[in-house]
Amino acid sequence: MNAPRATRSVFLRVLREARPYRWHIAGLLSLGLLAAPLGLLAAVPLKIAVDSVLGSYPLPRALATLLPEGTERVSAVALAAVAGLLVLIAVTVQALNFASALLRTYTGEKLVLAFRARLFRHSQRLSLAYHDTRGAADSAYRIQWDAPCVQWIIVDGLVPLVSAACTLALMFAVVVRLDWQLAIVAAAVCPLLFAITRHFRRRLRERSHEVKERDSSVLSLVQEVLAGLRVVKAFGQEDRESGRFVGRAQDGLRARLRLAVIESAFAALVALTFATGMGAVLFVGVRHVQAGTLTLGELLLIVTYLVQVYAPLETISKKVGDLQASLASAERAFAVLDEEPEVVERADARPLERATGAIEFAGVSFEYTKGRSVLDGISFLVPAGSRVGIAGTTGAGKTTLISLLTRLYDPIAGRIALDGTDLRDIRLADLRNQFAIVLQEPVLFSASISENIAYARPEATTEEIIAAAKAANIHDVIMQLPRGYDTQVGERGMQLSGGERQRVSLARAFLKDAPLLILDEPTSSVDVATESAILEALDRLMRGRTTFIIAHRLGTLEGCDVRLRLERGRLVRESTLQLEPQGAT
Repeated sequence: MNAPRATRSVFLRVLREARPYRWHIAGLLSLGLLAAPLGLLAAVPLKIAVDSVLGSYPLPRALATLLPEGTERVSAVALAAVAGLLVLIAVTVQALNFASALLRTYTGEKLVLAFRARLFRHSQRLSLAYHDTRGAADSAYRIQWDAPCVQWIIVDGLVPLVSAACTLALMFAVVVRLDWQLAIVAAAVCPLLFAITRHFRRRLRERSHEVKERDSSVLSLVQEVLAGLRVVKAFGQEDRESGRFVGRAQDGLRARLRLAVIESAFAALVALTFATGMGAVLFVGVRHVQAGTLTLGELLLIVTYLVQVYAPLETISKKVGDLQASLASAERAFAVLDEEPEVVERADARPLERATGAIEFAGVSFEYTKGRSVLDGISFLVPAGSRVGIAGTTGAGKTTLISLLTRLYDPIAGRIALDGTDLRDIRLADLRNQFAIVLQEPVLFSASISENIAYARPEATTEEIIAAAKAANIHDVIMQLPRGYDTQVGERGMQLSGGERQRVSLARAFLKDAPLLILDEPTSSVDVATESAILEALDRLMRGRTTFIIAHRLGTLEGCDVRLRLERGRLVRESTLQLEPQGAT
């Protein structure tokens, strides 16, 4: 796709994003269009003062009729009237600016909020593979810093452009009526401005893209280092990471300097073009005054109008330049929206209230990278209510198998069924609602203990939250905290110990009361005493539920009805129950 067509496509997509706020934008355009005649009136008092107060020309009829009879020739009265007219125009302009500023801010913020929310929702729908490849910081940067492009393009770009164009047309028409020769001289700069803008447009867009990529890279590094700060400190690598940060920041600095050079060159050429135009107008205009074809007041009026004509021209030129950075942001934001989720819900997917919990894997294979198999031909059958132990070395495919079960990914071959129904035929939200998950590293959010437990069921009552905490053997610990269930756990739950975080995670699983349970090494990182409390709670949690337990230690899998061992993506079967699905070949 060539550059003009790509620009047009991005611009049309931005307009579609702004469609819900079309009446707000229309209001902004209306206020902008009102500024054009007010801009014309702003110079009128100066002309009247020069020609009719200082000079001998009569007052304009509209102003003379407002003065008491016989006073229109009194210079003091006429001067006061002219001053009053100037103040009235200024008050009107400020009232218009005030209304425009409020509407601009409201419309711009609503546009950005809606677009950010859409980006955030879509980012959550994208596959884990996408985020693993791009990094969370890249998506965060696009949501936070690229999303405002809709405001920059529509509110700060399109509206001023349209208003400037209308102002330009109106003021140019007035100048033509006053002196068509001066109008032609003034208009001579337009082709040159067009050529300058066309020359710089692509370079500005490319440099803007480069700056944003550098900024995103710096943000990724900061997030990575702060997330792994314990490791950084443990290995004494603070200076090394600071050096990496400075290195990437300097790359960003150089990119910004390159952009600033192009922007400055563009602005300088535009300013010189306007200065040349004004110089030519002044030269011709003075000669016309000397020849008697113009009054001094008319020349001042024309010069004032031309300053105002050049102002919208400068606005148009500058906005076209600024627009390139905004379009670069828009391209980055739309690139996220153009990413298709790998796991898509079928149009005819079935609802599911509550599963019984029977699971069947039939010839399931999966690979993250084409040609590198992670799971190969996995087949087994798990009756409802069974406890399934999954063992294997690191990289054997244990976590991938569970990820397929919850449809974080779809297999490239084979079929996974829940109660005889292919997972792909079940509504995605309903499917995932059948699972409660307790991970090796529990995930808590920066909120209260109560809110973290209720994450499984936000509508849960206080009594239900407390009951879940008691079942997870964490209630007594919570009650010893200064604020009890209202205690803030901090970022990633770091205000709690590892065992406390794990039991809060267990309470969340109790509260969800799902028919299927996934336990990923739930006791591998806690001490013996804490492990005992967690195992007791786990035993209660697993009753009546189909449970998948991932473990490295075979002792953890004692008591499982089915034991699966994975090696290099293949299944080694050890079980007290039938492993092969009925009818499998």
